[in-house]
Amino acid sequence: QVRLVESGGGSVEAGGSLSLSCAASGDTRGSYYLGWFRRSPGKEREGVAIMHIGVGSTYYADSVKDRFSISRDDADNILRLQMDSLKPEDTALYYCAADTLSPIKTRIQALSDRGYNYWGQGTQVTVSS
Repeated sequence: QVRLVESGGGSVEAGGSLSLSCAASGDTRGSYYLGWFRRSPGKEREGVAIMHIGVGSTYYADSVKDRFSISRDDADNILRLQMDSLKPEDTALYYCAADTLSPIKTRIQALSDRGYNYWGQGTQVTVSS
């Protein structure tokens, strides 16, 4: 079992920054992929930033590339998402997720929420114009 708890959401004006954290506990050694997803009102959940654990590869949605950065603190088992130059369209509920079943994925597969078998409860990010 893996438990994921997100924190760091909040409200910010457009152009501002926020940093999200995801504390992972339990049997996290078997995680192949860790990442961040978001769901905006009226839209489906989408992948934002993903890390292939062990390999170190990262994948970003085109909409956030060059603005968001995913990182992992191995010692504390915390996954982070640094979000800069935020836009109103980044407003969403952000989720942390882990995949312990799929050792290899393509970029498209990694950014899809299919196959991620552990999820946090989410943290709200609101960006005002």
